[in-house]
Amino acid sequence: MSLETWAVLAAVAAVLGLIYAAYTASVVVKAEVGTEKMATIMGLIQSGAMAFLKREYSVLIWFVGFVAIAIAVVGSIWDVGLGWQTAVAYLTGSFLSASAGYLGMMIATRANARTANAARTSLAAALDIAFKGGSVMGMIVGGLGLLGVSVIWLVFKEPQYVNGFALGASSIALFARVGGGIYTKAADVGSDLVGKVEAGIPEDDPRNPGTIADNVGDNVGDVAGMGADLYESFVGSIIATMALGVVLANNATTSKFVILPLIIAGAGILASIIGTLFVKAKEGARLHTALNMGTYVATGLTIAAMFVTIGWFLPGDGEGWTTYMGFFWGSAAGLVAGVLIGKVTEYYTSDHYGPVKGIAEASNTGAATNIIRGLGVGMESVVVPVLLVVGAIMVAYYLGDTVPLSNSGVYGVALAALGMLSTTAMTISVDAYGPIADNAGGIAEMAELPKEVRQRTDQLDSLGNTTAAIAKGFAIGSAALTALALFTAFAETYKSAGGGELTLDLLKGPAVIIGLFLGGALPFLFSALTMNAVGRAAGAIIDEVRRQFREIPGLMEGTAVPDSATCVSIVTGAALKEMIIPGMLAVLVPLIVGIISPVALGGLLAGALVSGFLLAIMMANAGGAWDNAKKFIEGGEYGGKGSAPHAAAVVGDTVGDPFKDTSGPSMNILIKLMSVVALVFAPVFAAIHG
Repeated sequence: MSLETWAVLAAVAAVLGLIYAAYTASVVVKAEVGTEKMATIMGLIQSGAMAFLKREYSVLIWFVGFVAIAIAVVGSIWDVGLGWQTAVAYLTGSFLSASAGYLGMMIATRANARTANAARTSLAAALDIAFKGGSVMGMIVGGLGLLGVSVIWLVFKEPQYVNGFALGASSIALFARVGGGIYTKAADVGSDLVGKVEAGIPEDDPRNPGTIADNVGDNVGDVAGMGADLYESFVGSIIATMALGVVLANNATTSKFVILPLIIAGAGILASIIGTLFVKAKEGARLHTALNMGTYVATGLTIAAMFVTIGWFLPGDGEGWTTYMGFFWGSAAGLVAGVLIGKVTEYYTSDHYGPVKGIAEASNTGAATNIIRGLGVGMESVVVPVLLVVGAIMVAYYLGDTVPLSNSGVYGVALAALGMLSTTAMTISVDAYGPIADNAGGIAEMAELPKEVRQRTDQLDSLGNTTAAIAKGFAIGSAALTALALFTAFAETYKSAGGGELTLDLLKGPAVIIGLFLGGALPFLFSALTMNAVGRAAGAIIDEVRRQFREIPGLMEGTAVPDSATCVSIVTGAALKEMIIPGMLAVLVPLIVGIISPVALGGLLAGALVSGFLLAIMMANAGGAWDNAKKFIEGGEYGGKGSAPHAAAVVGDTVGDPFKDTSGPSMNILIKLMSVVALVFAPVFAAIHG
């Protein structure tokens, strides 16, 4: 079969994923919503979430349009391989990324009340609805990502134009992650500090004006934001491998290396569909066992598919099935490393293990010791994921280098990144279930359902905190491999465009070390901007919630209705305003540095990769551990809800909220977006300096 036929088959796999998403969505919306009050609350959450996305996209459309015009103009002025084709690919990537977030969240906001209603029957029924709602998001992200890349390649047949698709996906992902993260954590922190700490009322209490905004935030941050995040990671890993496949194909008699990433990604989607069918909870069994079963099935099937594909698809005339097996071991190493990073993350963030229990115990002596222990857990949690990523790189490079082609080692590293992300559809399915369960608990509280219903949703939510942390660890780990592959693709593109060999030599002038320092500092500046943004937006919510408690007669007694719409409006405006500077930083800094010195840009990307990767893991895991330590105490340990240790744990959780849901997960998009910007504009830098 021709390469075009294989690309079409990859697109067909993507379409099958979208069809499965549509079927699963129909199953979710046919489930019973519950009481009229539950339906009303669901409607408020849904309208608030969709209103935020519409306002966010109305801002981003100007940015996307400006960048698309700039790409087309640059391509027309200089013959550097950009032009209208790259602009079209960029617009397509942006549109599909935004569509994935919108469609996935549309179902997630319909699954929350249905999950709460199912929890009135059993825990297993509630898990089934919540996971189905999450799997819609997973299949949409995987399907649209692979379909978009396949179609763009089929239309233009040039990977250099496909790079624009990655830039579009990364641009939307960063703003969606930052904007959604600021929204969700500002609403969460503001409503929790006034409601739980000051007023002494339960989480998600209907008397709290910030409760609806908090539940809206779970969707715009943890569903739409995470979906855009992993969409960008998935697309970036495919395109980086395709770009390096072009380099490899120049030294071979075949161009199959360019298409191989599409085939592996398609196999991953099909394996993820099958994996979701194995997520079945049984009464009395541990919930995470059901979710793990789906992940393990998808992983095993994908590894088998990669083995068959690389052993059968790549070899040409006179080559045996073992000729390219070095590439299989690289891709398998990446996928296994991703699963193991998830297990390490689970150890550090689940309340079944020592780190979280230690934070809960430290809460006995106050908020300060809670925070100290949590920071220590976050810092410690960095070590093993780094070793796993380093191990995957070594296996992928050195075994990939056994393939008798130049640059085969770096292609193996790119395949490791793709392998880690090949089951993205399954990963997002497990992750997106979490915010649905969280919303279900809020609806159960606000609708005043029986106590046992909230207990079931709390069990789902506690597991959801862990699965969310696992997905973040997965995304961050894959970012390191993907950014490394993109960096190599940038250097090769710069060289092929006439810029010469891009060598990062610390002993030849200060440019590299200057870039390293600038890149190392950038994630800290980015984190400071996003953390402070959450603090300012949360302050506005705190003032508003306090005002309503003070000025609305009967609110605390439950005889008056809070003005939740004002809280939603305040935090929406604040989030959209605060996301602009961090987002522009990631685009402009690599452009400016690359125009000045491509060598310094190489140092910048390397410095940002190392510091951003470490900082992201620390923040995401510390935040997840703080959150579940609070949940552990609420389960009855150390005095339970309302005790002094619980108050200390709430403070720790409040600190951890922007760690795990705003700054930490945004970091992986930052390092990849800068690498994609460098890759797309490498011909421009070469034209200036070549």
